[in-house]
Amino acid sequence: MIDHLERTRRAYDAVAVDYARLLAQGWPSDPLDRQVLARFAAGLSGPVVEVGCGPGRMTGPLAGLGLDVRGIDLSPEMVAEARRRHPDLDFRVGTMTALDLPDASVAGLVAWYSIIHLPPADRPVAFAEFARVLRPGGRLQLAFQVGDGPVEIRHAYGHDVSATAYRLDPDAIADQLQDAGFTVPVRQVRGPLGPETTPQAYLLARRPAGRAARPGPPGAPGAG
Repeated sequence: MIDHLERTRRAYDAVAVDYARLLAQGWPSDPLDRQVLARFAAGLSGPVVEVGCGPGRMTGPLAGLGLDVRGIDLSPEMVAEARRRHPDLDFRVGTMTALDLPDASVAGLVAWYSIIHLPPADRPVAFAEFARVLRPGGRLQLAFQVGDGPVEIRHAYGHDVSATAYRLDPDAIADQLQDAGFTVPVRQVRGPLGPETTPQAYLLARRPAGRAARPGPPGAPGAG
């Protein structure tokens, strides 16, 4: 039986080339998206990582804001597209529930519509990982679709695929971030635009200065 991680990897490997081509625009077209990224970047100093970076559609704009940013994605084909489109940036294959990064090694972390593929049980593991790799005072920016429950994806970007995406409750995600040791000073929700069918949420969280990251759930990297 194929687990959710492998299903997601296969789906994004299958669509990588067409996904990158169809979403090739650089700087986000929505003014609120631009505002969210600019606020995240303002005054931020030190390494930044985008997890679930895909073909680098947001990694490039983050670099354009002056950030020292690298990308991590589950899909090798997405990473190949990112490297081809942004040869000056560092992209690697990895998973957000087991980041290959030292403790307290990054100043900022962006998960732009990438936590949507995490099953409920894996979200606390990922958030504990985010807290582990962020420096005290570091920032976390999330974006995701608002809703409740899973959506099965059978066709995307001209390909038959098999993947699950989750619509998420911003208040519930904020509570889980707080459980992982974050504060959540900014929560925004906007209505759907263009082809979107759901509201969209943006959460900016911080790892408080001087506070150690909380241990992850049993079985998480570094937990025990």
